[in-house]
This record gives sequence, structure tokens and C-alpha cells, in this order.
Amino acid sequence: MHPSENAGTTLVPVPFDGSGYKLWIRGVLRALSVKNKVGFINGKCKRPDANDALFSQWERCNDMVTSWILNSLSKDLTDSLQYVNNAKELWQELEDRHDQTNGASYEMKRLWEELNTLSIHAQCSCQCICGFKANMQNVEQDRRLIQFLMGLKEVYTIVRGSVLMMNPLPSIAQAFSILIQEEK
Repeated sequence: MHPSENAGTTLVPVPFDGSGYKLWIRGVLRALSVKNKVGFINGKCKRPDANDALFSQWERCNDMVTSWILNSLSKDLTDSLQYVNNAKELWQELEDRHDQTNGASYEMKRLWEELNTLSIHAQCSCQCICGFKANMQNVEQDRRLIQFLMGLKEVYTIVRGSVLMMNPLPSIAQAFSILIQEEK
């Protein structure tokens, strides 16, 4: 550990508050890489035995990395993560909480885009002047939004109803953002 490193250091300029997980994680990984500490979150720097001469040094470094990550979170998130045992566990908890839903959303979007390329209707290249093509695209987006909302757990019943009552219906990305805000 470098003498200039201290527990009050923040790794990124803006604390993570639950939104923009992919950007936040990229910044934290870059900062940890510069400090040569990525091994503490990815498991490569394993915890030595308590009797090992390097144990206290590992523990100090691990506590430092844990502090840096906690300092890079909003107060609400920090409060809910104070009792994790080590940096790797903290990193995994953040990933489980925030990456899973985003990953599912991106995967669904990727599948829908793949379906678009296979669909004959989506491959029309004519210049529509009556608005039918644009209308059909809007109908398909609304159908996908409804499919997404209907696949949610019962916990989201009220939010689902609120989104479905919006006029016009929001995009899937906007609806997903509303759900994330509701989770917070």
C-alpha cells in the first residue's frame, strides 16, 4: 500500500446512487486498477490464513478497498452495506443488486433487436407517406412495453398500473427507469 492512500479516498467523482451502474463500475474498476487493487474484488488476491505473516497486511488492504468503494456510494447505499465482510463480498452484493435487472433489460432489448432483423415487417424500406409504417412501429413498441410490464412480479402491480395509464405510453427504457426509481 502506498503511504498516500487513505480510507477517506473516493474512487469516482460522483457517488453511485443506484442509477448508471455500468458507468460507475467502469470508473471504479479503472481507479482500482491504477492502485493495483482489483484483485481484492475479483478474488485473485485471496485472503491468507489468519496465522500467515501476510494476513494483517491483506486485511488492512482489504479494509482500505472496502472503504474506498463505500465512499463511492450514496449514503443510502452505504448504510445498507456497512456489514459486509470484505471487498469481494461488497462488490458481489452491488453486482447482485444493480447489475441483474440491468442485465435482464439489456438482454431483452438485444433479443428484440434480433427479432427485428428476422422479421419481414421490420425490413420494409419503402418511403411511407401515410404514416402506417411509423404507426406499426409504435404499436410494436407498446406491445413490447406491455409484455415487459406483465412479466414483472406482483410487487410491481401499482407501478405497472401507473405506467400503463400514461398517455402516451413511455418507452421501455423510460418504464425501466421508473421501476428502478420505485425500487429505491
